[in-house]
Amino acid sequence: MFKDEHERNAVIASTPIIRGASAGMTYAEQMFSNELRLNAYSEQLLKQAKSVQEGNLAGLEAMLTAQANTLDLMFNTLALKSAQCDHMAKMESYLRLALKAQSQCRSTVEALAEIKNPRPVAFVKQANIANGPQQVNNGSGAPSYAREEKKETTNELLEHQNGEWLDTGTAGEAGRGNQAMETMGAIDRTDDAGR
Repeated sequence: MFKDEHERNAVIASTPIIRGASAGMTYAEQMFSNELRLNAYSEQLLKQAKSVQEGNLAGLEAMLTAQANTLDLMFNTLALKSAQCDHMAKMESYLRLALKAQSQCRSTVEALAEIKNPRPVAFVKQANIANGPQQVNNGSGAPSYAREEKKETTNELLEHQNGEWLDTGTAGEAGRGNQAMETMGAIDRTDDAGR
């Protein structure tokens, strides 16, 4: 099956179940001494992983519930210890740890709630991102009507609505805009000292 012992060890080391079981054994030995075997523990982890892959989340829900209860116990124990401290530094340390346990408990309960009641997924058509004020019109717009097919425009002279050509091809007369205005007088700018 394997070429040599190195390949076998590499495959075992790259398996997430084995890595997780090895890490878990370190903590489990404190509770169960040497009675726990790596093979049996990794087989149980593999069963749980297959159960999750099949959509059965009961094991995860039980785990999160147990973790939330443990974190709540930690919070209460640390809060009581902080209340009984004589030294301010110890009291602050216990209280800080208690509040961290409370925060983790809340996160665990939120994760459990998310598993039980997943949020509806929203598919966003348009994202309006601006750094300043911006008017957003995402509501229903004016009704759109079917358009007739646009004809190809060629290089011809455009004609006005009543049939006259827009471009007559001749130059127009020069005109003056306001005949009542007189021309300005000459200005001698050498006397202007401000420049």
